[in-house]
Amino acid sequence: MDHAAADWERLRTWEMPFGRYKGRRLYELPAEYLCWFEQNGFPEGDLGRLLRIVLEAKRQGADHAFDILRK
Repeated sequence: MDHAAADWERLRTWEMPFGRYKGRRLYELPAEYLCWFEQNGFPEGDLGRLLRIVLEAKRQGADHAFDILRK
């Protein structure tokens, strides 16, 4: 499995482990919340990397790309 496919699989199931949106899937987090992390620092490791991916997709107007994960 390539890196992008592995990230996609993680996004399918990974939930926010803390904070206001604890328990919500990463791709369901509001862009404003993701921007807060951008300004204040993303978490370390895979969580931070995945949050950056979701933010960039939302910025590019590609939130619909996550529709397949919502089914």
